[in-house]
Amino acid sequence: MPGRDGSPGRYAGAVHIAAVNQPADADGRKRPKNRKVQLALAAAELFCERGYHGVSLGEIATAVGISGPAIYRHFPNKYAILVFATRQLVDAALAATDEPAGQDPESRLDALLGALARLAVESRRACGLYQWEWRYLADEHCREFESDLGVLVRRLVRPLTDVRTELAEADANALVRAALSVFGSLGTHRAAIARGRAEQALRRLAWAVLRGEPPTPAALPPDLAPDRPAVRVGARRELLLAESIRLFRRYGYHAVSIEDIGRAAGINASSVYRYFPGKADILAAAFYRASERVTEATAAALAGATDAEDALFRMSRSYVDLTFERSDLVSVYLAENNNLPEVDRHELRKVQRLHVEEWVRLLGAVRPELPTSEARMLVHAALNLVTDLSRWVRFDRRSGMDRHLVRLVRTVLAA
Repeated sequence: MPGRDGSPGRYAGAVHIAAVNQPADADGRKRPKNRKVQLALAAAELFCERGYHGVSLGEIATAVGISGPAIYRHFPNKYAILVFATRQLVDAALAATDEPAGQDPESRLDALLGALARLAVESRRACGLYQWEWRYLADEHCREFESDLGVLVRRLVRPLTDVRTELAEADANALVRAALSVFGSLGTHRAAIARGRAEQALRRLAWAVLRGEPPTPAALPPDLAPDRPAVRVGARRELLLAESIRLFRRYGYHAVSIEDIGRAAGINASSVYRYFPGKADILAAAFYRASERVTEATAAALAGATDAEDALFRMSRSYVDLTFERSDLVSVYLAENNNLPEVDRHELRKVQRLHVEEWVRLLGAVRPELPTSEARMLVHAALNLVTDLSRWVRFDRRSGMDRHLVRLVRTVLAA
């Protein structure tokens, strides 16, 4: 079936790139027919590694061995590459999940999970695009992305509800989105793990999630009422930091100016510089603040723990609570890492690694038979679930997602 842009096929070589029957460039070199696909794949990998705004058209062209001007034969601008790359990511998942006929529901679901596990491993360097780069898409393309994601979700919901007939469709939908987050988690880190072991682990984790309990919506506690007025921060520096974090989350770091920050805080842009040398310094301050909150939550969880298993439970609960309570801060912390000044980026990545390694250490104590590489993969999957599903419900505790996530984290770590 032709792609939406008229290119051949939904899969269109999104992961495996062939180079056959190649026409020649002017200098005699072979030019692949699928150069557009090559460029999009290279761009997706670079976007995931360095952020959308941190990558130039020339760097994308260099990655596939062509000159900068030659890229305009295929795309008018960088945004068009982002749209095409995002489409390819979803198209590859849809192609991988064409439902096999003539199988019982459990075998069909297992085949779909196996196909998604393979795809996650094959496209590891590009699959992180699903999580945060699409925030740069225009509304039209965001709706297209969500529509295609809905198709993918329904393809797994159908056999899941056949296997688990007691599930309501909404519950099955939530469990499937959690399973998809497990597959996507492989693209959020670079921890080494053998390909075969990674596929097996992802498949096993997805099954564990799909066999678990669905979210249980609960009444909204009075102190979390959505119409409660926000507390205005008093200190000017703290006010600037709070408003910056809110704007960065809503619009993205590059779309926010010093003028926007000053206006939100009720001061002139020039006055902002009394508190911060520049916008990058505000972002770095937000990251250090988020890092402090994570460290404090971890220390508090460990201080009250009776053993490693209890410590993991307490850390799960504190991390989920922090994500829901400080959603602006956590969202910026997870999305804007590539925009930090280099010194701050390296320093904060060390802190992030130490946080992950604390989880890995505790998991190793609870499950000594688990290889460290797989333990690290499970931890990243668990943390990614918290990120994806809390954002899916817009950090609203009325959904019951906060308690569900604590259970899901434990499910994944025990899988």
